[in-house]
Amino acid sequence: MIEPNHKKLPRHLQAQYTDAELLDLLKRDADKAIEVLFRQYYRYVTRMVYRVVADAAVAEDLAQEVFFEMWRRKDQLNLTSIQAYLRRAALNRTLNYLRDRKMKWEDDRVLPDLPSAETPTHQAMETHELEDMIRQSIDRLPEKCRLVFLLSRFEELSYQEIAERLGISVKTVENQIGKALKYLRTALQPYLSADLLFLLPFLWF
Repeated sequence: MIEPNHKKLPRHLQAQYTDAELLDLLKRDADKAIEVLFRQYYRYVTRMVYRVVADAAVAEDLAQEVFFEMWRRKDQLNLTSIQAYLRRAALNRTLNYLRDRKMKWEDDRVLPDLPSAETPTHQAMETHELEDMIRQSIDRLPEKCRLVFLLSRFEELSYQEIAERLGISVKTVENQIGKALKYLRTALQPYLSADLLFLLPFLWF
């Protein structure tokens, strides 16, 4: 797989650009801007895809496709937010990949076993530790369950929009969200207070 090479880079690739500078560079020199974008955001896009497909090789391939498509459409780009564009592009590419695999939604009935809790119940945790715990719990969800949950909580899509994107019924979306929340409540019970567990359906992580 192609990885950004940080050795002996041209001068324009050695600097760290802000998003505002990248948006300006896209207007002036799209080829150079996409080179910089690839260096700065390749791992970001790969991580986003991996959270859904849980396959490192596939995540890298799809991330590269995102940047290739961006380069192919460079003359048509009119961006206002780098991260928003890349997040949406990565999501669409991932959904296309999953759709091509013709996922079956009936075979995700068994949730994974819960890891043993080493932290005493409701022990105070640093914010970053809690965030890591939540991310790890989400990542352990079955693939289809995780996908629906991420679309709902991170992309803020409605159940109807998720159903249309994935070609499934709203009822299936509801079932997958319910399954995800049930697992997360149980997995996070040792680390969250009763109030936070109750609010779990409304939290964005």
